[in-house]
Amino acid sequence: MKLLMVLLTLICLLPTVVAEELLVVVSEGSRVESLTKGEVVDLFMGRYVTFPNGDKARVFDLASKSKTKGQFYKLLVNRTEAQVNAYWARLLFSGRSVPPEEADSPEALITQIQQTDLAIGYISSQDLTEGLKVVYRFETF
Repeated sequence: MKLLMVLLTLICLLPTVVAEELLVVVSEGSRVESLTKGEVVDLFMGRYVTFPNGDKARVFDLASKSKTKGQFYKLLVNRTEAQVNAYWARLLFSGRSVPPEEADSPEALITQIQQTDLAIGYISSQDLTEGLKVVYRFETF
């Protein structure tokens, strides 16, 4: 009977769990309307420096050790932040590419994106604000 009560309580609480989304965003003035996951991977992993429409992209990343950054790269390329840092160290050393510009906080990243039509970055859905356009969504729990 106690087990049944515990299970019923847990079932009642389940709907209160809200899924947090990670969003890839550009400024409202950007000509980019949407991106595929592959295009997001190409931009954030330094394979391409332009959007699919040919506009040069200015990629922004959150600071190291940010919970959102860890989630983003796990969902994007199934790598930890340490693995992504090692990847960038190799590319930087070989001169093949440079890592995204780093923003100290989600607020700083949002400001940079809002001020630059060619900027792209990622934020948690709770940080979405006016002046941003969502071009790709990840759903996390």
